Order: sequence, then C-alpha cells, then structure tokens
Amino acid sequence: MFTEKEVAYLKSQPLARVATVSPDGQPDAVPLGFEFDGQHFYLGGRNPSKTRKHLNVRAGNPKVALIVDDLESVNPWRPRGIRIYGTGELVEREGRFGPGEYMRITPVTSWSWGIESPPSPGRGFYVHKAVHEK
Repeated sequence: MFTEKEVAYLKSQPLARVATVSPDGQPDAVPLGFEFDGQHFYLGGRNPSKTRKHLNVRAGNPKVALIVDDLESVNPWRPRGIRIYGTGELVEREGRFGPGEYMRITPVTSWSWGIESPPSPGRGFYVHKAVHEK
C-alpha cells in the first residue's frame, strides 16, 4: 500500500508520465494528467481509445510504468517522486475528462524518493519500496 504521505503527494500532483509497450516491443512514454482514488490510477483524455497507450494495452500487453515526480527544491537539489509498475486495463467510467474509456492502472510495485524524508547520502535514491496486492 501507499503510505499516507505518498497518497497526499500523488493527490497533489497534476502530471504523470506513463509508459506502455507496443505489440512489436517498442516502448512508448507520454506525459499526461491523471486521477488517483487511493488505490488505482485513471488515465483519460480526448478520444483516448485512439491513443498509443490505449492501443498498446488493447493489443494485449497490460504492463505499464507510471512516474509522478517533481522538484521540491532546486537549491538544495531535492527531487521527489513515485515510480509505479502495474497493470493497465481499459474501463468505461465517468471521470475528470467526462464519461468514456479510461485506462485503470492497478499498482503492482512502487518505489518512492524524497516523500517520506529527504534523500540522504548512503541510503540510496529510493527510500520506500512497496509491493501492492492485486
């Protein structure tokens, strides 16, 4: 599960990057807005069923990676964020972009940095790893 601080961070951020994989193995990454309900991430937009990310999942590869990150400070340098590996599925719902098809991402594993506490020398970049139950 995500910690309380991670949930608060995710709900405060307007932008993420998602990566999917095409049937021929080509990775594709795009920035986009997202919704987070505390358990799943939802990606929508204008006519999302024609986007590469939806086509890749529809073609049979549900593996996705999602990154939500920002810079808390540039002086001193303080990056923070969460990297999520998960599964994507296409669902119909009423969401931020109105009714329609959305990609729902169910987290499988996540890593965060700079959210629970600032990164410190010797601890490595990731300070929190979680394995999420399906």
